[in-house]
Amino acid sequence: MRTVNKKVCLLGDFAVGKTSLVRRFVYDLFDEKYISTIGVKVSRKTLAVPMEDGVIVELTMMLWDLAGSEDFSQMRGSYMRGASGAILVCDLTRPETLLNLNGYLADLQRISPGALVIVVANKNDSPEQQLRLCQVEEGAARLGAPCYVTSARTGENVEEMFRYLSRALAESSTGIAQ
Repeated sequence: MRTVNKKVCLLGDFAVGKTSLVRRFVYDLFDEKYISTIGVKVSRKTLAVPMEDGVIVELTMMLWDLAGSEDFSQMRGSYMRGASGAILVCDLTRPETLLNLNGYLADLQRISPGALVIVVANKNDSPEQQLRLCQVEEGAARLGAPCYVTSARTGENVEEMFRYLSRALAESSTGIAQ
């Protein structure tokens, strides 16, 4: 068994659900009340990732949940340094959050150019959705990233999204083509 540690940043505007996605994945919890992340919060989860050759990679993801507020934008870059992956999160109830992912990706590529990226459209459980799936898919395609539609509240696709990223990170660390 190989052991690998990877830094993954969660990027996106305030209140898109970055913290809720991490809490759902790491602790299988969801909290209705919104508490803004100040600076960064780091969580860790270790997964056993089976590879095609039968080897199991023990992957520890260090999940860096970065504040989405505009006040924090100057500091964000220093926290992205050394990231192996990033989850770009938008909110299905706020279309502008999908457009704003362009800026987060540009910053990430400048600081950690080799980072693997996925786009996550969160709050699929909300009746107030304004973004359609095709818009999310088009936005993700423009960013050159796969996309997932999730609900941190219900857990829909949260585990699948993180497992997809963990496998891609494990493959990139073992030299297996993706």
